[in-house]
Amino acid sequence: MARSYRQKSCPVARTLDIIGERWTILLLRDLFLQGARRFQDFQESLAGVAPNTLSARLKAMEEHGLISRRVYSDHPPRLEYHLTDKGKSLGPVLKALREWGQRHA
Repeated sequence: MARSYRQKSCPVARTLDIIGERWTILLLRDLFLQGARRFQDFQESLAGVAPNTLSARLKAMEEHGLISRRVYSDHPPRLEYHLTDKGKSLGPVLKALREWGQRHA
């Protein structure tokens, strides 16, 4: 990830280093709400995200073990993205953000 809080002793900062970039939480949201998603699915649901940014976020999420990708077509090669167990463990965090937003935003 390009930016870092550089606070290795703080678990909140370390978490934000992984999921704090713009679009990452919304990518996780889509995967929680709709299950496996393709690149095009993300582009349609996240109006305004540039393809290179989307690629970078997906790559970072995969590197951090939050998602995995599976080939669902060989010719042409097509991928879909799934939450890993580590990614699924963020479910309560996203639920809390949603509930906070419903009450206060």
